[in-house]
Amino acid sequence: MQQRMTWSELSRSDRFRGRWVALEQCRYDKGGAQPAEGDLVDSDIDLAALCERVKKADKRHCAILFCEEEAEPSRPPISSRPR
Repeated sequence: MQQRMTWSELSRSDRFRGRWVALEQCRYDKGGAQPAEGDLVDSDIDLAALCERVKKADKRHCAILFCEEEAEPSRPPISSRPR
């Protein structure tokens, strides 16, 4: 499933709307705390299921973000990391 995608592409895609996405090899904008782009590892509507698959795949350095169901350009994405 790995393909390079920008956050803008992910957040506007009907395929990922309402889903959690795991990204690795992220690039961050200067001074930004959220990834601007990364390699798509996996996605799921269930955060726990996604984290479990990411953990089993030994992907320890992923950023996990939620793609809002309706894009709100003024609001930054929610970020989390699997433990």
